Amino acid sequence: MVSVRIALETFGCRVNQYESDMMRDRLAASYEISGAAPDVVLVNACTVTALAERKARQAARRIRRTHPHATIVLIGCLADAVDQGTTRFDEADLLAGNAWKPHVDEVVRSALSGRTGLLPARRLGDLAEEHSAGPVDRVRAFLKIQDGCHRSCTYCRTTQVRGPSRSKPLAAVRAEARDLVDAGFPELVLTGINLAEYASDEHRLADVVDAVAATAGLRRLRLASLNPEAFGDDLIRACAEHSVVSPHVHIPLQSGDDEVLRAMQRGYSVRDYLEAVDRIRHCIPHATFGTDLIVGFPGEDEAAFAGTVRCVETVGYVNLHVFRYSPRPGTAAARLKPVPSSVQRMRSERLSACWETTVEPVLDNRIGTTQDVLVEEHREAVWRGYTHDYLHVRFHSDRRIPIGSISSVRITGRVGATLEGVDDDRDDTR
Repeated sequence: MVSVRIALETFGCRVNQYESDMMRDRLAASYEISGAAPDVVLVNACTVTALAERKARQAARRIRRTHPHATIVLIGCLADAVDQGTTRFDEADLLAGNAWKPHVDEVVRSALSGRTGLLPARRLGDLAEEHSAGPVDRVRAFLKIQDGCHRSCTYCRTTQVRGPSRSKPLAAVRAEARDLVDAGFPELVLTGINLAEYASDEHRLADVVDAVAATAGLRRLRLASLNPEAFGDDLIRACAEHSVVSPHVHIPLQSGDDEVLRAMQRGYSVRDYLEAVDRIRHCIPHATFGTDLIVGFPGEDEAAFAGTVRCVETVGYVNLHVFRYSPRPGTAAARLKPVPSSVQRMRSERLSACWETTVEPVLDNRIGTTQDVLVEEHREAVWRGYTHDYLHVRFHSDRRIPIGSISSVRITGRVGATLEGVDDDRDDTR
């Protein structure tokens, strides 16, 4: 019997990556998962920006050229956007929204039967039914505990395509964490569309941190992107009390100007944001921070942009994701006059240059210290990984270090945003 080959391509956020892992697990029992001459290619795609959509279209066209006999299935947020009439995607044979992901075997059967077009919308399921065995050839696994969002940011399609906020029951989270650690993943990353909205029965996000951090054998636990309102005393306490919890916090700012934040309907002010950072630093003095920023949102003038620059200088982020605003059809902000693309490009470059200046002293402060590095990659005598507070490290060693282990690395320098070091346990030090 000739086996059917299924390939998956994933674009977008950590939630999408988790869901691709889940779909791969469910399909592996019945199909061969392979990118070599696939019969069906699932494109798990994002619609949050115009660039994300463009990447998915380019991928679908490439698949059509290289595998002309394969059936292309668009699944996820971008397919939901097509269903809602806010975009088109003619490059796929079959389209299925997010609610189909836990039923991906039905989607594949439809594709193999020759069905085309958009599968009918179905009701969103219980997150307790979603389970992932983790990614292939990675040392960290994403653990999705929440989906959807009640926030109505004026630039964002997430509420439209992901639906209202819902959460995975704590017992299911605990069991999945146990399975992932038993499968050999030393690091777990709790993820969701809006983690700050986690609520299952009487449990909140701090309860999840407490429960997962207690998993025997877990070496590191990290939280994905969290809006500032999440950082009440209970969550900060939970993060500070457990040694496995990474002291790295990614809090999206989006803009350093209150008027722009109000236009975005973000629900917090610059002062609220900075106070959250201060509360975290008070309890976790060695915390590092990351953020997301949008440049060129309608109404952002030079004064508003200068406020964003000041925030970058004030916080001292160790990682920074800058996005140029792109109007998304169907969102409230799409009706507003955008900032010219040339100005967006210039502001993006200025923010990146500012960040490079502010991150240098943070990284230089690590030179001469010894850091515990979770090893993720090896090429010849060079190893790569991340510190407990999520700083990228490249180091040399003459011994074989197992991928997924934690190695003591003496930091000797820095190249750009990467720390350089040597293995403290290498043979020539004995």
